[in-house]
Amino acid sequence: MTRVSTGIVFRPQQPPEDLRAVVRAADEAGVPELWLWEDCFLDGGLTAATAALAWSERVRVGVGLLPVPLRNPALAAMEIATLARLWPGRLVPVLGHGVQDWTAQVGGAVGSPLTLLREHTEAVRDLLDGRRVDASGRYVALDRVALDRPPAQRPPLLVGARGPRTVRLAGEVADGVLLDDSGSDPASVRRARGLVDEGRSASGRPGRAVVTVYAEVDPTEADLPARVAARVGELREAGADTVVLQGTAEQPDPRPLLDALAAAGLLPA
Repeated sequence: MTRVSTGIVFRPQQPPEDLRAVVRAADEAGVPELWLWEDCFLDGGLTAATAALAWSERVRVGVGLLPVPLRNPALAAMEIATLARLWPGRLVPVLGHGVQDWTAQVGGAVGSPLTLLREHTEAVRDLLDGRRVDASGRYVALDRVALDRPPAQRPPLLVGARGPRTVRLAGEVADGVLLDDSGSDPASVRRARGLVDEGRSASGRPGRAVVTVYAEVDPTEADLPARVAARVGELREAGADTVVLQGTAEQPDPRPLLDALAAAGLLPA
């Protein structure tokens, strides 16, 4: 089995003023990926990603996730394309339902979140691929829309998912799935691996869909490197391609997890 990629999460329990120090630590340690949340009503995901990309030299920055009820797909594609052109190969955007209570607070609730996610993801994907999009769906309406400056290569576009229908959709319309900590046990990852592969096969699109997993680890636990090595190993065996470690809400600083990844030999040489 191939070596799993690893990363850390900058949780929104930390204020944005702390981001620069975490980005610098991640870049210096050589961790492949740094991930950000976008939660109502905390920090903007793409704004924080722009800062993280500018402050670093090599780490890939993921945004998990961008709630689709909050953004028109044309605007989402414009923003993603700009970052992908400025920092080629270093952005991983994720689209998702968002928390339904929060989206209702801002007038974004819809009758079928799955339909919205499908229509939105397909439109963003096609716009980033440089296509002209004409869409007249239940929620997405685009009339001869095309990006003037699409990226030379579309960044991998993931879908954040929990339920089986959304996980399968991720394989069908996107490049893979992001599972949050609620789905990060090995059995859940195995189920997700199968559903994502099923969705990709049904779509007829080439390539293998990826499975990225957020895995919460308490950074205060004893023998942290061994705990991290075991967690990453079991998720790799279950089918994860990338395991992204995050601290707890009470201990959100991910820098101890960086040290644990290094001590466990899970960072690139």
